[in-house]
Amino acid sequence: MAFEALAEAAERWCARTPFQLIAAEETERRMDFYAEPGVSFYVLCPEAACGDNFHVWSESEDCLPFLQLAQDYISSCGKKTLHEILEKVFKSFRPRFTSPVSCLGTGVLALKLPSGNWKLFLGSQLPLYFHLCV
Repeated sequence: MAFEALAEAAERWCARTPFQLIAAEETERRMDFYAEPGVSFYVLCPEAACGDNFHVWSESEDCLPFLQLAQDYISSCGKKTLHEILEKVFKSFRPRFTSPVSCLGTGVLALKLPSGNWKLFLGSQLPLYFHLCV
């Protein structure tokens, strides 16, 4: 795929995620992404005819462990699209964007359950370990 088309696909992906495409270097076939709070990574795109895979990496030591899922996915059998890889990266970084616990005011706490639903705790309903934190 032409690099320009890949960059356009990356822009569309960014439009629905917290990430921004901050650089797209056609000569290096590299796209750099950034999102708050300090999450950054880059993707090296293969030449269309060479048969190589995409490559994801970060120059931030804090971000590298989160990229392992995407790197494993790229290494697995079969060709992957840029969109599929970016989705894996987003899934890998999701814990950096969402906190499972949110304080909603004095004595009110929301806890995100593994199911994705939120449970509200009011005052004395708070589990003991939350009393220590609040």
